[in-house]
Amino acid sequence: MIKLVDLSRTVLMGGVPLTVLHPLTLEIPKGQFVAVMGPSGSGKSTLLGLMAGLDRPSSGEVRINGAALTEMNEDQLARFRGANIGFVFQSYHLIPTLTAKENVQVPMEIMRLGAAPRRAGELLEQVGLSQRAAHYPAQLSGGEQQRVAIARAFACRPPVLLADEPTGNLDSQTGETIIALLRRMHREEGATMILVTHDPGIAKAAERIVNLLDGRIDGDRLVEHPQQKAAG
Repeated sequence: MIKLVDLSRTVLMGGVPLTVLHPLTLEIPKGQFVAVMGPSGSGKSTLLGLMAGLDRPSSGEVRINGAALTEMNEDQLARFRGANIGFVFQSYHLIPTLTAKENVQVPMEIMRLGAAPRRAGELLEQVGLSQRAAHYPAQLSGGEQQRVAIARAFACRPPVLLADEPTGNLDSQTGETIIALLRRMHREEGATMILVTHDPGIAKAAERIVNLLDGRIDGDRLVEHPQQKAAG
């Protein structure tokens, strides 16, 4: 589903080249929930940006469902992202002048998909906010805004969902609620999900944890959940 081959990223800092991400190779199968974990500056968000085609790698390639993002121009990337990738950010990025329901409808309207109001209503019900559909972001708590952002990310039924520190601006209890919601939405919608976090407790919710340190993969392991152990 997602294949990264010899992917690296080097930027100029004060005219001096700085390698943020050293060449790495990684495969993520369809439907897997992966947490990318590491301290600040380890390259987590850089890796996510490269996966999304938001940044260009210095070397290597990114393939999603066989499509090479590194061979696309900006217009092609924009169309590909709209149809294939959902995003959840730390800071929600809701449009303040639109209601919760209208925010969820935006990606569907951009992609010119039919039945956007119905799909938006269904998604808000899935995230427990059907009674808040007509509220504006300023009228919602941080946790509620993030739930709207999650509903919006799944609006176009993307096969891939990328979440960058989605609990970073939330208290621990609300953060746990958001992660539980992401897990449930992941199961119900069937998307391949990559979650960036520095929190080991959050990472344990995933099926697989990839550790980054100083721009290199420092560990890659599957996570055994209690229900899996019981099933075995």
